[in-house]
Amino acid sequence: MSATGAAAAQSASNATTQSPWANKYRGATVEDLDPPPALSTSPYSPIHHALMAAFERDYTHLTVIRPEDKSLLGYISIPRLRQLLETRQVKEEDAVEKAMIRFQRKGRKYRLITMETSLEELEAFFSGNETGAKQDFAVVTDPARRFVMGVVTKEDLEEFMRRRPA
Repeated sequence: MSATGAAAAQSASNATTQSPWANKYRGATVEDLDPPPALSTSPYSPIHHALMAAFERDYTHLTVIRPEDKSLLGYISIPRLRQLLETRQVKEEDAVEKAMIRFQRKGRKYRLITMETSLEELEAFFSGNETGAKQDFAVVTDPARRFVMGVVTKEDLEEFMRRRPA
């Protein structure tokens, strides 16, 4: 097969695996989603404080950061936290660290999501094309991964596309 034939075949292959939204993104990035600032909590805070903060701002995920150096440790999913409370696996007085999901640092590929990440890349992240596991949300950081800038969800991406003119 010639080089141009191979390129055409690859292009056709990509077209069939792309989302129907991909041609609608038109160069949009995570910044265009206008993510709200991340709401973070300490692993040592009581669960009821984290719940109250999430409910006040209508957030479904909170990042968990180490208070000493602000490093990202993991997150709390509020729907999962409700299940843990209902099944009495945790109590509202327990520390957040008892219910948080820790980020796996070893043996997993980390996908950097910044304000400059394209929405096509974000969609691929949510669908699990890169990590092999579907994701419900993404932590948006600065390029050096020093600061948590915000959190975006798959629903944020879907809402962006509903509001964007075709």
